[in-house]
Amino acid sequence: MRLDTKHIGKFIKLKELDPIAEEVKDAHTMLEKGTGPGSDYLGWVHLPSATKKTDLSRIVDTASSIRDRSEAFIVIGIGGSYLGSRAGIEFLSPDYQRKSCRVYFAGNNLDPNYLHNLIDEIGDREISVNVISKSGTTTEPAVAFRILKSLMKKRYAPKELKKRIVFTTTKGKGALSSMSKKEGYPCFYIPENVGGRFSVLTAVGLLPMSVAEVDIKSLMKGAADMESACKSPDIKKNLPYRYAALRSLLYRNGKKIEIISSFHVGLFFVLEWFKQLFAESEGKDGKGLFPTTAVYSTDLHSIGQLIQEGERNIFETFLKIGKKEHDIKIPRTKDNVDNLNYLSGKGLDFINQMAYKGTAMAHADGNVPNMAITIDERSAYCLGELIYFLERAVGVSGYLLRINPFDQPGVEAYKKNMFRLLGKPV
Repeated sequence: MRLDTKHIGKFIKLKELDPIAEEVKDAHTMLEKGTGPGSDYLGWVHLPSATKKTDLSRIVDTASSIRDRSEAFIVIGIGGSYLGSRAGIEFLSPDYQRKSCRVYFAGNNLDPNYLHNLIDEIGDREISVNVISKSGTTTEPAVAFRILKSLMKKRYAPKELKKRIVFTTTKGKGALSSMSKKEGYPCFYIPENVGGRFSVLTAVGLLPMSVAEVDIKSLMKGAADMESACKSPDIKKNLPYRYAALRSLLYRNGKKIEIISSFHVGLFFVLEWFKQLFAESEGKDGKGLFPTTAVYSTDLHSIGQLIQEGERNIFETFLKIGKKEHDIKIPRTKDNVDNLNYLSGKGLDFINQMAYKGTAMAHADGNVPNMAITIDERSAYCLGELIYFLERAVGVSGYLLRINPFDQPGVEAYKKNMFRLLGKPV
């Protein structure tokens, strides 16, 4: 992985990095020794290296069984319970929609049209579901599961149903754990010291990705190698820490919004996971960068004007892929009516790269600092590296803000009002 900071230089002086480098070292110690806020939720820190091969093999074997008996695999979860797996699947297995077992996502909203259309599309295809929830009572997934289970009970005998419902939940706690014990549904367990948005490298993310034929062993190897690379607290040697330090300095210098953008459409849900990870970790105590996402060049034709000339409270982090996977050359035409013959023979990838370079230069000239995180290629290994890179960066970044990056008390506010309006018994 690489971190390109050439468009940051005029906004941050090198001498500013020295004092924050010491703060980063303190944050590193808090992560490693568990002495900072939220220390009960640091299970993700050494998760890649601590995950047993036997645990990965069980996930792979279960995924294979699901594919053998199912044409539709429905992942039921919200937030961190689905965003990571969806990011991995849509980035690494874009053709999963054409495979014999197609992956769907439910329980991430309360829109009746969404679930109705999903059920209608599945039709009479063979179904399996994976319900992901620590408590088992989170409204969105619990409602979706109740509806889908009712549908499945009409279709399958109890013995067959046990083969088609898998839970991912907290061991020995919550509604799903109780239901598993009572009705015999198989379970994968989420470590209690791993919060939802950090759980993509547990069965939460790994089982759905494995069903979509993502190489989860390679994914975990990438994450483990990045974990190893984070042993040093030195921001000159530790890329996630350098990124955390730079974004923290920009925030302190009045840049309150981070646009996480890419010129690769397949990274859309990776950006969405990125957004949740940072927003839910940092937005506390009246502090925190506001993360938003953009996919270019599409969004240059919508919010591009504001980025270029709007209020100067923005900085940008580009997410790039180093090696091209596919390319299409521009043909030459006799009439050249579209005036594009100057591009004939050039690949679309080359044009996309020039669009990125031109955008990064223009935004920097418009006083929008920007940097770029580059993964080497579209592979499970590189995605594993990126996932751990960002988890480590946000842990340090949260401690630089002097907040607890591992809780989310504000998420409960809307639920209290919703339950009151729905008349939920106290």
